[in-house]
Amino acid sequence: MEHLELFFKSIFIDNMVFATFLGMCSYLAVSKKVKTAVGLGAAVIFVLAITVPLNWLLDQYILQPGALAKTLGPEYADYDLSFLSFILFIATIATMVQLVEIVVEKFSPSLYNSLGIFLPLIAVNCAILGGSLFMQSREIPTLGLALTYGVGSGIGWFLAILAIAAIREKIRYSKVPAPLRGLGITFIITGLMAIGFMSFGGMLTGGDEDKGESKTEQAILKKDTVKENEINKLSENGENKTAINQ
Repeated sequence: MEHLELFFKSIFIDNMVFATFLGMCSYLAVSKKVKTAVGLGAAVIFVLAITVPLNWLLDQYILQPGALAKTLGPEYADYDLSFLSFILFIATIATMVQLVEIVVEKFSPSLYNSLGIFLPLIAVNCAILGGSLFMQSREIPTLGLALTYGVGSGIGWFLAILAIAAIREKIRYSKVPAPLRGLGITFIITGLMAIGFMSFGGMLTGGDEDKGESKTEQAILKKDTVKENEINKLSENGENKTAINQ
């Protein structure tokens, strides 16, 4: 259940594009055609799925204060290498991006040429680095959850660029006002899509709110019944006293 909740939350509620607006340069530049958007989105999913768990291992066993005590021994418990987080995270990401670039160039030269400079630029894509940094700041406890978060974040970015690419292909045949053509209408659509994705925030909170409301209603009913019982006791005592006096 925890994996499923984190998976859907990273796709819809904490979407990299619509919630935090990370990776906007590639999102805007490569979303003119659905084919290129699918290729770049798949590459982002792969890179996030590999780098987030790898960076979780680096964070747990090397970077956190006292992490070296787990790997090298208790005499290294005072070492703190957290200042190396950015360097090691980016090195891991750059390595995976090089692997993706080699594979895409080998098996799909047309996609490699259409992506152009934006494929190697995944290495400095803030959405990729943001996935690892969010994993670190949110203190994801296990490697499995880190993998789930990486895959979910990649799918969320993939859905965002795929949706805007499909819309931009249709917009070509629409009569868009001249001042809004190009990036203007794209930013407006992105904002509207972000508002739509905000509605998914109730997916994981609605049930808790309902439970909270039911608990408060039960507490109010208990208080009312206690008050009624007290009033009935007082009235009975009053009737008994009057009967005795008579």
